[in-house]
Amino acid sequence: MVENEDVDFKKLPDKFVLKTNHGSGTNVIVREKKKACRRRIKRTLDDWMQIDYAFNTGFEMHYSRIRPKIIAEQYLEAENGELQDYKFLCFHGEVYYCWVDLGRYTKHVRNVYDLNWRLQPWNQGKKENADHLLERPQNFDKMIELARTPCQGFSHVRVDLYNVKGRIYFGEMTFTNGSGLDPILPSEYDELLGSLWKIDAAVPEEYLHNA
Repeated sequence: MVENEDVDFKKLPDKFVLKTNHGSGTNVIVREKKKACRRRIKRTLDDWMQIDYAFNTGFEMHYSRIRPKIIAEQYLEAENGELQDYKFLCFHGEVYYCWVDLGRYTKHVRNVYDLNWRLQPWNQGKKENADHLLERPQNFDKMIELARTPCQGFSHVRVDLYNVKGRIYFGEMTFTNGSGLDPILPSEYDELLGSLWKIDAAVPEEYLHNA
């Protein structure tokens, strides 16, 4: 992780991704370095580095404690050209659901599955399901195992993984999914997810007494 001035384009491969560590959606995807406008990329990163995401879309105060950095990552691409993003919903150290995002930069759709890969009748916001069958990854149990490790000690977190040709990659951990504003629809499943989050166990006792 480096500051913007330290990004050495000469050392980066032909395909790569630059992203910040303190926000959401701050990704620069480069598929052909010789055609990339470095000045525009630098200007974009400079702008992103100045944003305090604690106040960008809501009161996500933990962002203010993160020292902004730029991360250079390997460019990942699935065989069909569409990278599927596996997001595991975890509560109190256990994994409960996995949703799969597709077409983020075209037509963004999402399927939600339980751990037995059964499609769920709910979704976040107004996202639609994919119009084709999504195969269960052969190493899905390994993905669950890997997601369970970093979620320990947190009352709720979303652990994001990628799976390319059977190889699993870590994406990120998200503590305020959808800025806490996206509804779960139908609403009864919003209540179901809420029942998995034991708020009293997550809030320090002194705060409960002063509430």
